[in-house]
Amino acid sequence: MRLGRCQQCLEADGVDVAKPQITTMALAQRRALALSILTVAYNILEGVASVVAAALSGSTALFGFGLDSFVESLSGGVMVWRFWCYGIDVEDEETERIERKASRLVSYSFFILGGYVTVDACTSLYRHETPEPSIPGLVIAVASVVAMPLLFLAKYRLGKHIGSPSLVADSKETLACVMLSVALLIGLGLNYLLRIWWVDSAAALVIGALIVREGWRTFEESRTR
Repeated sequence: MRLGRCQQCLEADGVDVAKPQITTMALAQRRALALSILTVAYNILEGVASVVAAALSGSTALFGFGLDSFVESLSGGVMVWRFWCYGIDVEDEETERIERKASRLVSYSFFILGGYVTVDACTSLYRHETPEPSIPGLVIAVASVVAMPLLFLAKYRLGKHIGSPSLVADSKETLACVMLSVALLIGLGLNYLLRIWWVDSAAALVIGALIVREGWRTFEESRTR
């Protein structure tokens, strides 16, 4: 009752009691934008480092991991566009349309990434390409395994909280990057310790298939909303 009377007093005094909610939503939008910008910046740096390390070692999985970073930066760029230009009012019909479009664009990035990684891994297995052990590659993989799960959780929880399917889909691409990091770590680690040449490409092949599957799921969800 006391809270009710306070709210009535505030309304009588001309105070907009909905303002705290608006402020909360504005802060959520800014956080989503900040996470998206962080995703783009981190993945560009990671992609450059991975491609350079792959060129020195000849690692298919490491090169695919670098491309994954660039593709995820594209997905993050879609999210920057979405939260920079539009609000997060999920009841608005225009916002729903933008969410579907953003989710569809994210799904395309999954297909591009998964298709390349799969084809490149199959080619490497067919040619029996043997990557050189790569200490920089191991360092990059370890850093990604530590950092990317935190980014995934932050985007996933925020996407669920504000009702943004596109941000949830983007977080799953970050999760795909985590899985590729683990596969990369296993592949490069076994190659470095035991000189097992095919593990590197086999790990990339498995992750490529998982990425394509997630892309298809994201695409289907964007059509049914």
